[in-house]
Formats: sequence, structure tokens, C-alpha cells
Amino acid sequence: MRETGPVKTYNQYCPIARASEILAERWTPIILRNLHMGCRTFNDIASGAPGLSRALLTKRLRELESANVVKITPKPDGHGSYYELAKAGADAWRVLEALGQWGDRWTEVLDEHAHVGIILWTWVEEFTKHDALPGGRVLVRFDHTDRHGRAIRDWLLVENGRIEVCRIDPGFGDDVVVTIADPVMFARWHLGLLDWGAALRSGGISLRGNRELCRALPSWNAGPETHIARRAMAVV
Repeated sequence: MRETGPVKTYNQYCPIARASEILAERWTPIILRNLHMGCRTFNDIASGAPGLSRALLTKRLRELESANVVKITPKPDGHGSYYELAKAGADAWRVLEALGQWGDRWTEVLDEHAHVGIILWTWVEEFTKHDALPGGRVLVRFDHTDRHGRAIRDWLLVENGRIEVCRIDPGFGDDVVVTIADPVMFARWHLGLLDWGAALRSGGISLRGNRELCRALPSWNAGPETHIARRAMAVV
């Protein structure tokens, strides 16, 4: 399958070993997940993988191209490339899905997993209920801390039926402010493991601002119900 370049090998004929040489490298499953979610540019892929250096992302993408898992096509203007899954990469979704089902069943969401920025990114990239978004322009600020206790602010900007995550204040004025005192609770809500109302009552998540928007906010995210449905299908 591989065309060029030296690769690490387990020196075993076993198909699990052969597949692991390609798919089990650090960050590779995350890169493939992002491509499956629709990321097509280098920056798009990197946005869903905080902590992954640009040098290592470049290396992994080239390795996946060499293994015929990813296709890399130069942009027409000559600046950068487009990335897409080859047939083998698309077929790898079955592996990622099984890995996710195993993780859902046997692992816990811990402090180090509850990256609010990634939850917001996934919400926007994969789980937005576009028909539930409000009209006009709405700005929602999320106040939280990272696992080192540093204060962080992110924004969800809704405008003309579109939604995006902003890391810098767009400057329109905040319609709603969401304070996330417990990022694990926020992650568990997004995964459908905790009811939004329960999270509010516990104080792990709190809101202030426009009352109508505060009530509607969780309905913009299809993540909880989607994860619940996926979990139910995996059990059957």
C-alpha cells in the first residue's frame, strides 16, 4: 500500500500490526477524525488539534499521503494545499467509530480531557442545529479556565444563519455570557451524559444576558442527542 518513505514497523504479518503502523501513530486518529468532519485545509485540521505542532501535522499528513490514506492537492493559487480522504481513509471511519465506542464505554471524561475550545469547535463543525439558530447577529461569550487555571474567553458568533468560534473578541457586544466553572460538566453535557438543567442547577455552568437567548442556547447543539443515539445503536 505504501509508496515512498521509511516507516516504523512491528515486523509482524498480523493485520492489526500492519494497520497500527499507519493508524496508531500519535495524533493520526485525531487528524483523520478532523478530515472525516469535513476539514480540508491545513489550518482547519490544526484548529481541531490544539497541542499538535505544525511540523508534526505536516509530517503526519505526508505519512498518510504516502500510505494512500490521504490525498494532498495544491490549491489553484499555489498557496497551500487541500486535504481529503482517499478510499482507505474513508474506510478508516469504521475503525475510528469502534475506537470511539470503546472509549465511551470504558474511559471517563477527566479534567485533562475537558477542553472547552475543542467542545465549541466540535459543536460548530459537526453538531450545529442550523434551523435552531436565531436570526440576526448574536454573540455568546464563554468564560472558562484551562487546566493550569489560566482565564480564557471564547465566543460563538451567529450571523445570517452561520456560526463560528472566535478566539478574539469580535467587538459586537456580548448578548449572552456563559461561565463554565466545571469544564468536565460542560463536556459531559455535550456528550449527552448530563442534562443541561442539571448542569445549571449544580453551578457548573451559569448564564447571564438575554433571557430568550439563554433559554435557546443549548438547543443550537445537536451533540447531546446525537451522542445518546450513537450510544444506543452501539449497544444494540
